[in-house]
Amino acid sequence: MTPPEPNAESLAEGTLISHLLELRTRLLRSLTVVGLVAVPCMIYGNDLFTWVSQPLRKVLPKGATMISTSVMAPLVTPFKLAFYVALIGAMPYVLYQVWAFVAPGLYRHERRFAVPLLVSSVLLFYAGIAFAYYAVFPIMFAFFTATTPVGVQMMTDMTQYLDFVLLLFLAFGIAFEIPVAIVLLVWTGLVKLETLTNNRGYVLIAVFIQSAVITPSDVISMTIMALPMYGLYEIGIIMARILSKSKLAERARQARTPSGTD
Repeated sequence: MTPPEPNAESLAEGTLISHLLELRTRLLRSLTVVGLVAVPCMIYGNDLFTWVSQPLRKVLPKGATMISTSVMAPLVTPFKLAFYVALIGAMPYVLYQVWAFVAPGLYRHERRFAVPLLVSSVLLFYAGIAFAYYAVFPIMFAFFTATTPVGVQMMTDMTQYLDFVLLLFLAFGIAFEIPVAIVLLVWTGLVKLETLTNNRGYVLIAVFIQSAVITPSDVISMTIMALPMYGLYEIGIIMARILSKSKLAERARQARTPSGTD
């Protein structure tokens, strides 16, 4: 009988019950950490809302303030923000639990590829949120305030404002994942690198259309979102090209390496 190859790699196997039990454990750990992070966030919920609302309050006309059109909003809205801040803050640990659950089912070369991809996806998501807060919000809210008609007092409801900024945080966070998505598409073979490079014009049009749908209907915020998205698309192509070269080099190295004989 031919013995197994020394370099052969076997994947961890388990029963359905064992996988479900491990999944429950991972979920409970993730929920516990999110809850622990949420406690201080809720204690300082009003301070968090003050920080999040600063880009709008900074450009409001003199004497104008944010308002609450609901009796419960001054209490519920900061708590809602605290939960989302806790979820975003605990995201690295939650993703680590996801990684620990799926890693035993991956080969060694897949794990080497997935780890930097996972880390970069988290960092890019945070970068998208930071870009929205520090770069987009000041310009966008200043534009909205400047275009307020004469005789209209701009007084934004705090709940509607929070829903608006959370949507933009999510949109920019996902938009900054474009390089990761491109690398995955090329690595899995779903899309060829040549196809991505030859359709830059269509991608640019699609990016502006998507930005017009996600952001408010003004040219400034649409452009502020579209240009970084297209830049991230180009970065994704560069990363995918580097990955393709490394894959070709690995295949060439394996082809030059003589296989072991029994």
